[in-house]
Amino acid sequence: MGTSAINALREIILEIVRYTAQGQWKILILDEASKRLVDSVVKQDDILQEKVTNIEQIESKRDMKQDLDVIYLLSPEPHIVECLMVDFERRKYRRAHLVWTAFLPLELRQRIDFSITAREQIAQARILNINFFPRESHLITFRDPSSFPMLFHPACNQLVRQHMEDLAQKIVSVCVSLGEYPMIRFYRPQNPLHEAGVLCSHLAKFVQDSLDQHAKHHEDFPPPSPRPRGVLIITDRSMDLFAPLIHEFTYQAMVHDLLPVKEGDKIVYKTIINEGSPKEEVKEMELGEQDRIWVENRHMHMKDLLEKLVADFNKFRADNPQFAENSESSTSINTIKDMIAGLPQFQEGKELYSLHLGMSQELMDIFQKCRLTDIALVEQSMAVGLDEDYKRPKNLTDQIVRLLDDDGVSFPDRLRLVMEYVLYRDGVFRSDTDKLLAHARLPLQDGEIIQNLEMLGARVWKPLKDTKPNPQPMFSRKQPPIIGTEDLSLSRFEPAIKSMLEEHLRGTLDQTIFPYTKPFLDANEGLGNQVNVSQASLRSAKPTWARTRPSAMEPRQRIIVFMAGGGTYSESRACYEVSESSAKDVYLTSSHMLSPGLFLRQVGELSVDRRRLDLPADRPKPKAPAHVYDQEPITASPSGPEPRPNGPGAPASKPKSNPNTTNGAVRLSEKPHPLPSPPFIVAAPSTGKLSKGPKEKKRGFFKF
Repeated sequence: MGTSAINALREIILEIVRYTAQGQWKILILDEASKRLVDSVVKQDDILQEKVTNIEQIESKRDMKQDLDVIYLLSPEPHIVECLMVDFERRKYRRAHLVWTAFLPLELRQRIDFSITAREQIAQARILNINFFPRESHLITFRDPSSFPMLFHPACNQLVRQHMEDLAQKIVSVCVSLGEYPMIRFYRPQNPLHEAGVLCSHLAKFVQDSLDQHAKHHEDFPPPSPRPRGVLIITDRSMDLFAPLIHEFTYQAMVHDLLPVKEGDKIVYKTIINEGSPKEEVKEMELGEQDRIWVENRHMHMKDLLEKLVADFNKFRADNPQFAENSESSTSINTIKDMIAGLPQFQEGKELYSLHLGMSQELMDIFQKCRLTDIALVEQSMAVGLDEDYKRPKNLTDQIVRLLDDDGVSFPDRLRLVMEYVLYRDGVFRSDTDKLLAHARLPLQDGEIIQNLEMLGARVWKPLKDTKPNPQPMFSRKQPPIIGTEDLSLSRFEPAIKSMLEEHLRGTLDQTIFPYTKPFLDANEGLGNQVNVSQASLRSAKPTWARTRPSAMEPRQRIIVFMAGGGTYSESRACYEVSESSAKDVYLTSSHMLSPGLFLRQVGELSVDRRRLDLPADRPKPKAPAHVYDQEPITASPSGPEPRPNGPGAPASKPKSNPNTTNGAVRLSEKPHPLPSPPFIVAAPSTGKLSKGPKEKKRGFFKF
C-alpha cells in the first residue's frame, strides 16, 4: 500500500551513512534520543555494512580514534552540543561529519561556528528532518504523551506557544521526509466553548510558515514528482471525544484496550510459549511490522479474526509434513494450541500462532466476562445517535442505569458509560451526574474527570432552563445498511476522521469548519476531482478535469492527518480503510497513541497540580556526564585506515576550503557537496514571525 513511512525514514538514515565519507571506514556516534530514532527503523547490522566500524553513544565513554572519520547523528540539545565540543577540543577523531536530526537553535549553532578548533575538524554539517517515529507503514507518532496536558491543561499556558512551534517543526519533518509540500486544511470548530478551540488554526499557521520558509531556502523542495500534490489536515482531539472512549472490536484496538501490553520503544505482550511442555517459558513478544500475522489481521473484527486464524492454522498444518498424521480439521482454539506445542520445528511460526491464538482467546474471555455486548449496544446508540434499528434510541437512561448497577461491568467501563452519556446529551444536570455516579459506585473524584471534558470542548453541565438546541452532527449520517447484510450492531460507529477524509475526497468537506491556510487554493485545488495537480510544477500544472480517479500505474496522492492531543487505533484503522478504498496514501500522525485507559488518566490529570504531571519542560535540564571531561588514551583503529596527516602536537595547518564554510564559519543551512539532493533536505532557519516578543502580562489560554 503506497510508500511506507518506516521504509522512507530507513532509507534516509542509511543513505546519509552510505554517502558520508564515501568509501572510507568511519564511526557512527549517536546520542540517547537519536539512537531511539535510528533503532526504531534500522538494524545495526545494516548500518555496519556501510563501512561503519562501530556504533557508539556520545554520552558514553569512548576511546580516541584519530585515524578514523566520524559521523555524528545527534539531537540538537545543549548537553549534546557540550559533549560534541569536548570531542572537538580533544581532537578525538580525524574528521567530523555533523548530522542533526532536527533544526539546530541559533545559540547552539553559533557555539560551533565560533570555535576555531571545531571548524578545523568539521568536514561537513547538515540538518535532516527526521524527528519522528513511524510506528507502522502509515502511522507516525512523536512519542510524546506530555503533549496532551501541554495543549489542554490550564496551568500550561506559558508552554503552549513553544510546544506548538516544536510540533510544527516535527510535522514539517514528516512532510519533508516524504517529499511533500502539501496544501493545509485545519479544524476550526464553530462557536467553541473551550480556550483551546483555536489550537488548530495557530498550529496550521506555524506549519504553513515553516514549510514556506523551508521551500524558500531550498530550490529543490519539493522534489520533482508526477505525484499529485499532497494534503495536510490538522485537527485535534476535541473533534471526536467518542473515539477514545468507545469499545472498538477490531483486533488491535481490543488488544490495547483490554490486554496488559507494555508500550515503550517497542510494543510487547508477555505470553507463555510451549505451554504444557518441558520447554514452557514466559516470553515477551513484540507486536510490530515484523509480525506478519499481526500486520495482516490487526484491523479485522474479532469475530472474523477467530475464523481466519483457524483457517490460517489449518493451511499452515497442511503445508508442513509434521501435521500429516492428523487429517482432521482443527476448529477449537484449545486444540490448535495443544497441537502447536508439539511442533518440533518452525519455531517462529509456532511462537507467532501461539501468541495470537492466546491473545484472541483471552480477548474473547474478557468480552464475555465484562458484559461488553450489552455495553457496546448502548455505546453505539449514544455515539451514532441511533439504535441498532437506526431509529432514535429510547429508554437509554434506564439501560445505562442497569449497566451501572451490574457487578459484571468493570468500574472503568462504568466511568466511560457516564462520560459517553454526558456527550450524547450535550450536557446534563449536576444532580443527574451525581445520581449516575452513585449508581456506578464511583468516587466523587471521578466527577472531576467528567467535568474536565469541558477543557476539550464538551458541554458537561446543563442549566435548569436550557433553551439551547441540540447540536447538529458535524458530518451527515450514513444510510443504514440493507436488510440482510452483515450484522453491524456492535460496530456502527465510525470515527469522525473517516467521515472527514471521505468528504474531503468528494470535495464536500465544509470549508467554514475545515478551511485552507491559503484560501486562494480552495477554488483550484480543494475539490475532490482537482487533487491530481502535480507538485512538480505548482504554477504551470495543466487542468485535470478528465481524471476523477488515478489509475493503478499512477503514483498515489498522499494525505497526512495530524491529530493534536493523541490519536486512537480506531482512527488509524479508518485511515487505512480510506487509503484502500480511494487509492490514496493516508498517514495518521500524532504526538502519541491513546488507549481508553490512558485517555481517562490524561483527562483526569487536567485538574491536578502541574507539578504532579512531571512534564519534560519542568524537569532539570540534562547535562553532559562528568566522565566526558576525563582524559583518554589514543587508540588506533584495527582496520588500519589512512593515518591522520596532522597528529597531536603537529603544527596546525590552514583549514582546507569547504563548501559548507563561509569566512571560516560552518554554515548549517547549506547542502554539503558530496551528498545527493533530496530526500536530504537541510532545515530552513526559523521564521522571525515565530520568535517570542518582549515579556507580556499573562493572558488567557492560547492567546498570544
